[in-house]
Amino acid sequence: MSMDRSKLFMTIFWGIVLVFWYGTAVAAPAGNRIETLRRSVVRIYTVSQTPDYLIPWAPGGSGEGWGTGFIISQRRIITNAHVVSNARFISLEKEGDARRYEAHVKFIAHDCDLAMLEVADARFFDGTTALKLGAVPALDSTVTVLGYPIGGDRLSVTRGVVSRIDYRGYAHSGVDAHLVVQIDAAINPGNSGGPVVQDNLVVGVAFQGFSGMVAQNVGYMIPTPVIDRFLKDVADGRYDLYVDVGFQYFPLINATHRRALGLGTGDYGVMVGEVMRAGAAYGQLFPGDVLLAIDDRPITSDGRVEMDNSRVMLNEVVERKFKGDTVDLKVLRDGKETVETISLTTPWPYLMQANQYDVRPRFIVFGGLVFQPLSSSFYSALETKPIPLRYYYTQFLEEELYLEHPEVIVISKVLPDPTTSYFDGFVYAIVDQVNDVKIRTLNELAAIFSQPSEFYVIRLKGDPQPLVLEAKAVMAARERIQRQYGITAAAYLEGGIVPPGWE
Repeated sequence: MSMDRSKLFMTIFWGIVLVFWYGTAVAAPAGNRIETLRRSVVRIYTVSQTPDYLIPWAPGGSGEGWGTGFIISQRRIITNAHVVSNARFISLEKEGDARRYEAHVKFIAHDCDLAMLEVADARFFDGTTALKLGAVPALDSTVTVLGYPIGGDRLSVTRGVVSRIDYRGYAHSGVDAHLVVQIDAAINPGNSGGPVVQDNLVVGVAFQGFSGMVAQNVGYMIPTPVIDRFLKDVADGRYDLYVDVGFQYFPLINATHRRALGLGTGDYGVMVGEVMRAGAAYGQLFPGDVLLAIDDRPITSDGRVEMDNSRVMLNEVVERKFKGDTVDLKVLRDGKETVETISLTTPWPYLMQANQYDVRPRFIVFGGLVFQPLSSSFYSALETKPIPLRYYYTQFLEEELYLEHPEVIVISKVLPDPTTSYFDGFVYAIVDQVNDVKIRTLNELAAIFSQPSEFYVIRLKGDPQPLVLEAKAVMAARERIQRQYGITAAAYLEGGIVPPGWE
């Protein structure tokens, strides 16, 4: 009986040892993995200054912010563009080091919400580990999100399941849409820019989510195809923006519609709708064309193609390309198949509706009138949106208003002065001509005002009554107006979205 008890005791003992050993063997790699990741993630502190588009000559208000970044090869630090936009000062912290290290933005891509930072002090990278990029995670797989949510001082690690891979709008620019991965983990303020990891590889960058009132535990990450494209774009020392073909298309699911277009049975082809005149496809694609394939990838009737073992929107083929690249489109036109090779560019007019960052407001102060180009930042700053401005802003692309006015020049403010008596009713009016010269851009307006003339007759869109400024009175009032209203410069003209030579 004693021998049986001894054997039982030894069996239990070695069972406990094995369980302990196995648990340690499993837990140790997980602990080591987190420790490695801790050496790769940084906390970002920023001081930013946001321009005031209603007082364009003023420096604007300042504020502080927090975010997350991570280290990749060649001592590069990746984060979101919205974490460091309008930043005047950036400093970094890493786990286990109380010091802050000064950094600056090397490249920033507002259209895909990514940025690359450089650190002034190379000692920052002592003891750190560079992360590698992986592939797009599979649906229903688990990922780990690292960051500093809600401004916390210590690294936060959360996990979520990949619930959707989709093509959605990016909130930072307000007008761009790219590939996104949805996870069932909330992305909170401070998480932005942090790595999303799977099997020790970065599979995304945490960047936006819903508030609790809209959806619970829903967050989005920027997947590696977008990150990889950003890194390839800046490899030549500059960022060139995303390219686009510049057309709309419609699904061809209805059988009757397919027969009318000469298509057989099957699940293929989409129809071209509007072709943007400032886009790359203008003159090569036409409304009513049927697109059958893009770069030899068949297009299904819902506008999707096979790529990376998944069905994605055909836009994703162009998304992977760069300025100057080409795309081949197989087209059915008038019953005949042809291939159109299109050289890709950025359709600049859409930038008018994009949120603006890291730029100063452009303006002219002349005779007490303030002139500004219509933009997303200016439009958003207005408490009320007058109907003419609402029309020119919302229909700038759809109605191709950019053909007549590449920049919509607005009288944004009338500064009280003897030169502006009775001009109050012309605030937010749109400039059409000055001295019988069509005004298409702010620079053209500045050129007209610089030319000698006894009077400047300003004609406005939709208003038969012109504004008349006397040159002598304008010159006499310039110094007085600038002094009274604290105007540091009479104009700022740099930048703008209109490419040189656009007609």
